[in-house]
Parts: sequence; C-alpha cells; structure tokens
Amino acid sequence: MNEEQLLVITSFPPRKCGIATYSADLIQAIDEKYTRDFTVGICALLKEDDQNDYPSEVKYFLKTEIKEDYTRLAEAINEDKSICAVYLQHEFGLYGGELGSYLIDLLEKLKVPVITTFHTILSDPSEERKTIVQQIAERSAQLILMTKRSASILQSDYQIDEDKITIIPHGTHLIKPRKIQKLENVPFPDKTILSTFGLISEGKSIETALDALPSIADKFPNVLYLIIGKTHPEVLAVEGEKYRDFLRDRVKELKIDKHVLFINKFLALKILLEYLQRTDIYLFTSKDPQQAVSGTLAYAMSAGCPVVSTPIPHSLELTAGAGINFDFQNSRQLADAVITILSDSQLMEEMWMNGLHNIRPTSWQNAAIAHIEIVRETLKTEDFYLTPNYKYPAISLGHIKRMTTDFGMIQFAKVAEPDKASGYTLDDNARALIAITKHFDQTGNFKDLHLINTYLEFILFCQQEDGSFLNYVTIDQQFFEKNRDENLEDANGRAIWALGEFLDLRHVISFHLHAEVETAFLESFEIIRHLKSPRAMAFSIKGLNCYYQYCHDPETLKLITQLADNLVSKYRGVSNENWQWYEPYLTYANAVLPEAMLIAGQSTNSELYKSTAKKTFDFLLSITHENDRIMMISNIEKHVEGKARTSFGEQPIEYAYTILALDKFSQEYGELEYVDQLKATFNWFLGDNHLHQIIYNPCTGGCYDGLEEHHVNLNQGAESTVSYLLSRLTMERYI
Repeated sequence: MNEEQLLVITSFPPRKCGIATYSADLIQAIDEKYTRDFTVGICALLKEDDQNDYPSEVKYFLKTEIKEDYTRLAEAINEDKSICAVYLQHEFGLYGGELGSYLIDLLEKLKVPVITTFHTILSDPSEERKTIVQQIAERSAQLILMTKRSASILQSDYQIDEDKITIIPHGTHLIKPRKIQKLENVPFPDKTILSTFGLISEGKSIETALDALPSIADKFPNVLYLIIGKTHPEVLAVEGEKYRDFLRDRVKELKIDKHVLFINKFLALKILLEYLQRTDIYLFTSKDPQQAVSGTLAYAMSAGCPVVSTPIPHSLELTAGAGINFDFQNSRQLADAVITILSDSQLMEEMWMNGLHNIRPTSWQNAAIAHIEIVRETLKTEDFYLTPNYKYPAISLGHIKRMTTDFGMIQFAKVAEPDKASGYTLDDNARALIAITKHFDQTGNFKDLHLINTYLEFILFCQQEDGSFLNYVTIDQQFFEKNRDENLEDANGRAIWALGEFLDLRHVISFHLHAEVETAFLESFEIIRHLKSPRAMAFSIKGLNCYYQYCHDPETLKLITQLADNLVSKYRGVSNENWQWYEPYLTYANAVLPEAMLIAGQSTNSELYKSTAKKTFDFLLSITHENDRIMMISNIEKHVEGKARTSFGEQPIEYAYTILALDKFSQEYGELEYVDQLKATFNWFLGDNHLHQIIYNPCTGGCYDGLEEHHVNLNQGAESTVSYLLSRLTMERYI
C-alpha cells in the first residue's frame, strides 16, 4: 500500500488571506506532531490573476473560476491511491460559480471521504445559500466548526445533524508568557501599548478605536496604538489605499498623531508574536456581526493580552474573564473598557491568567490532534487506515532551570512562572536530582553539574541529626511548621532514592560532595529500618540498590531484603485471586511497589520477589491499561477492591512511575507488550488522553499539573515537570 496522504484543499501562502495562514499553521502543526507514517498534501486554490510562487509541497492546484477544473481535480485525486481523505477549507468567495456552486461538482465525484471546515456560517441564510451549505454537508463525512455558536446555527438554520458536526477552535501558537522571559531592549518601554493587526480593510472598523483614543489618552497620556498590517490585497486591487488614507485623515482630525503608529507590513509570525507580547491590550473592532471567528483575536490571547472586542461568537466564547466585549462601532464603550482595564493592575493580571487558561486548549498542537482523530474515526469504515505516531519532543531543561534558584527547586508555578511563595520541598528536589543525574548520564552536559550540586545541597540541608529528613522549606530557607504535623516517610524514601542514584553515578563523575553524600546516606539506615509506608520502603529499595551496585555492602543487601520481605508480607496479607496487590486499595505511586520488588529480586536473586513483582505489576496494568485505554488511578480518591473506580484527576507523576516500571520490566522479561504499553503510556503526555490535549508544553519546557474531566491544569509545577523529564529520558532507549 502507498504511503497514506491527507489532501488539504485550501488557499495557501504565499497567497495572503486568513484561511491561507490558518491552513499553513494547521499543516505545520500536524507535521511537527506526528512522524512521517502519513503525509499531508496541499491543493492550492488559484484565482485567475494568481502569480504566486507556491512551495514544492503544493502538489495540486484548482483554478477556482473554471468549472471544468473541478472535475479534472476530482479525477486526479481519485487516481492517486495514496490519498485516504480530503480536508476542504470552505469560505464563501473562495470557490467559483454562484455562491461557490462549482464546488459541488468536485464533491460529487470524489471517492474518498471529505471533511469540510466551514470558516463562516451565516444566520438567517437565503434559500440559495442554505441549499449550497446543505449540499456540501450532505457530501461531507464530517463538518468542522470553530465555535459553539456556529455549530448551533448550522443545526437550527440549515437543519444539519448534530452527529455530523465537530467543534475544533481556531488554533493558536504556544508562546512563552512575557512574564517568564527576560525581554531586553523592549520597544517603547514607557508606553502603554494597544494594538490591532491583520490585513486591513473597512470591515475591521479601526476608526472605532481611533475615535475612542482621545478619551483613553486623556486618562493615560503615554498610550500608543499600533495598527499592524498591510491592506488586504483584494481590497488594494479594487480601491487602493482609500481606507488607510481615511484612517490617517481621522488621526489628524482627532489630533492623536503621537498616539498612533501605522506599521504597513505583513509580518512574519515570529515578529508578529513579539509585537503581541509587547501589547498591553489588544483591540478587535470588526463591525461584522456575522463574523464567526478571528485568528487575530486568538493569536493575541495566546500572547496573554487582555482583549477589548466586539461580540462576535469567537470573542464571546473565549474572553470570559479575559477581556471586555463592546457593541459594534461603539467608541464610547471601547474607551470605557480600555480605561477600566488599564486602571486596575489586579484586573489586568486576572485577565492575563484567565486568557491563558481559556486559550491553551486551542493550541495548534491540540488542533492537530483533533483533526487527525476525526480522520481516524472517519476511516474506520473505509478501506484506508491512518496510523499516526507522535514525534517525541526534544529534551529541554528550560523550565527545570526556570524553577530552580541557587538554593533549590521551587514547588509550584502560576502557569509557567515560579510561585516563590510556595517555597521548596525535599520531594521535588529529590526527584529533580534523580532526573538530572539521569540526564547527565545520557548527555554529560556540563551545565547539569550546577543543578546536581544545588539539589544535593538542598537534600543535605534537610537532613536532621538522627538521619531523617524534613520536607517543607520556605523561600527564606526556614522549615515550615507543617513538617511536624505530617508523616514524612515517603519524602524520606525519595531522598534516599535520590542520594543512591547520585552515588551510583561514580562511573561518570567524581564529585566533591561524594563523601558527604555517602555519609548522609549511611546515616539514614536507622530510619530505613523502621519504615512503615510501603512506598517509602519501595523508594528506599531503589536507592539502596543503587548504592549496593556502588559498594556491594552486605549490610545494604540485608536492608533490601528486610524491606522486600515486609512488602511480600503485606502482599500475602491482603491479596486474593482477584486482587493481586499489597494493600486493599490502589492510591498514589502504585507502580513503584512492583518495580521495587523486581529490583529487590535482581539484587538478591530471589525468585519470590520477582514473581511477586510480576504478578502485582500485571494486575496493576490490567486496571490502568484496560481495553486500549490508559487511565491512572485518580488523585481524588483511592480505588478500593470491589468498588467502581473514580475517573479523571490524573497526575503526571503517576505516568512517570509507570513508565519507569515498564522500562524495568521490559528489560527483565523482554516482553514486547511491556514496550508497547510503555510507548502508549508516554503518549499520554503528548495528547493521547481523553481530552486529546497535550500535557507537556514544548514552548516552555514545562508539564501541566494534571488532567481533569473537562480541562487541563495549566500550572507547570516542579513535580509534573520533573515527572515528564524522567519519562522523556526513559524513552530515549526506545527511539
């Protein structure tokens, strides 16, 4: 069979229009998200006067004004046996014939499924327009709309079945929030920046913002309004710069020359996003109530801009808590909205945060996943089968370093900004030490040494005279009172695991803290002997095993045996034919228990430990990897034997522990099923989850804190970010 191909019929760069930009971004996102098990082809729409030089990836062309060309294209697509589906981008005006009726000829003759994206759906349509939309819908396997409002109109005004409709919001770019970047040479550092961007035309109603500007400037004299973009080429061809000249005359009339800057360029994406990151408030002033979506609005929100917008459906659905909507062409309301936001720094902060939470699910990565999922569902009943595999992101320590001070790793983050008030924990710094030692073992990166030293010194700081460790430390390097009120056994176990991992690094590096770390490790033995938490025992076994590989000390092996015997005893005490586990419930860090048992079996050559490890791990996987769906035990409540599981509330750390365990078991037993399960488990981070959304953010290098029933927790704290890094480092073995 030929390589599978999706063909996108669309306007495409270098043609300048919103749909061309949209399609280019979507195709790039699919290409970056998936391996080359399939390709995305492009059929570019040509107008009669099209002189553009199209890139090589454009394989087909459609001369939209020539009726016969639609039949020719259909025949060419049908002859290309690699094409398994067609994505059609639809907007009235793109296709020839009355209301684009030539398009029906193409759709009637195509033999592969067509998935149509409607960019505009007008309410109260004429009978002619309604008929065209219904004919397109009838000949499409699925329809994509970008807003709930558009989907509702399609059902009510066009009588299209809801089952045929999928909502995929307009994609947006992941951008590092300005707050976490060290911006140098910021333009206009003393100005409050308002901006509007896009291809300029009368429909943007930019004069509405200009008319509001004198009132805004009266309150905020340092305001500067950037009007970014060239005149729309189709407008330019008909009336030249008539509208831009009108705007310039309005600026002079209002005497606001020093508050307005026209930037008459079609900016590259990177440059455009820099403008948006510098923007304090984005103004969207379209006067068209039928406009469903706006890519410019979405891009502005992705940069963290509070927005003031006319109430198109896209804005109403995205700007809740992230901006203010005003009536079409109402300059007074626009001015009041801008003044309200600029007058309240706390409100601006809340809008920034709410905007990021509202817009992140619409990232191009998530849009790519959603589009490929539609193709997979559509092709289930066809002769073609799409088999996409995710590309693994490059390993990045960017957010790890952002979260780390000279003293240690900060516990929590607000989105991607370290929340210093949360302080530090032994848990996070122990996990960070484990991850960075593994990273250094793989790469030998010189910059890792400073991080290793930081995390080591933090752990040593937390150790007490009796060999135990405290967990919670303030930003001022004082111990929190809650250390006295909580059971810290698990934190102690993680510290022992981390120190052991470091000591086992002796074959790679001779470090000045080795002797001090070994002393601290040995001082913890008395604590280890009295552990009662199964997970603390498991963490300790992992650390002790690392140390045993380092020193082959009989006392260490004796401790491993003592802890493993204790876990076996727990297993025998509660297990039965249907419940092969160490406790009468499953809770957190489950995979660590069988992994530690396997490690103990390898250290002591005990078949009892190994067989117990395999039985319990396979039992755990039968619950978390059931019916081709992977879902870890919820952090909301324990899963008790004989009772229904609580769904959702999944944490990255549970996936990391499972990946580490699957790696260990696949190496020991050589079973391909473990490898398949390992890869599938890692794909959860990349979007293979019930929301089909990314959990790892490749822009910041951070990992989101959790997957809930209807949303992703976008904060990128230490635990989740280190958990992803541990998982990604493990996957290097399987690339």
